[in-house]
Amino acid sequence: MRHFKIFVELTRINKPIGFMLLFWPCAWGLAYSYNFNRDNELFFYYIFLFFCGSVLMRSAGCIFNDIVDKDFDKKVQRTKQRPIASGEISVIHSFFYVIILCAVAFCILLQFNITTIALGLGSMILAFAYPFMKRITYWPQLFLGITFNWGLVMAWTSMNNDITLNILLLYLAAIFWTLGYDTIYGAQDMSDDEIIGLKSTSIKFKKHIKLFLSISYLITSILVLYVFFNHHKNIYFLFFLSMFIITLFYQILKFDKKNQINCLKLFKINSFSGLFLFLGIMFTSY
Repeated sequence: MRHFKIFVELTRINKPIGFMLLFWPCAWGLAYSYNFNRDNELFFYYIFLFFCGSVLMRSAGCIFNDIVDKDFDKKVQRTKQRPIASGEISVIHSFFYVIILCAVAFCILLQFNITTIALGLGSMILAFAYPFMKRITYWPQLFLGITFNWGLVMAWTSMNNDITLNILLLYLAAIFWTLGYDTIYGAQDMSDDEIIGLKSTSIKFKKHIKLFLSISYLITSILVLYVFFNHHKNIYFLFFLSMFIITLFYQILKFDKKNQINCLKLFKINSFSGLFLFLGIMFTSY
């Protein structure tokens, strides 16, 4: 039971916001592809596979991140009790979990076409490079956005086996979405991160975080509106798209960099943002 508890803490499986933020862009890509490929059976099968893959890769990423950051985590109030940082589990044992999770995720990846498999293998390189970015650049959130939303393009190619301008624009919108929500998340640790020398957009723009969030979320909204401008619009699509945009600007309105609890609550709202856009995209098909 103790080992299971440690595994749960390592993978953050009990905190679904992480894997849901990885899953929603995949769901957007599948929903958008459904406009062009109305294969119901394939759509629901792939959405299940992408959900499983998101949980597995997010779990593996969390463990690898904790391995790389173990010395930093010991110095940060919010992370010093994580299993690796606190010495509850060894690095070797933790890395074994990473290998198992990635192996299962690879088996899922093999269910797709060659294009999607190639993209998936590329995403693994990005995923394992991410933990090092906060050491060398103030833009690790940008690198996270590129990595975390890669599944959007993969989801599209899994159904259509090509890459279009609109799917790249939707991918770009998702990157700016991640830039926004992960800057909010990073605001929780700004003081500790500055002391130990880690970098983030939260620190880079600490005097103008609301302006940075506003620009990021405005770009997200404009790109999403552009992608779906010529698609069929009904009241359901407009409602869910409006709800998506409202959740983004609610975060800007309520953001307070000095309130860690508030930052976490605002960050978690993005799970609903992802859901609203998914439902909106689905309703462009009707």
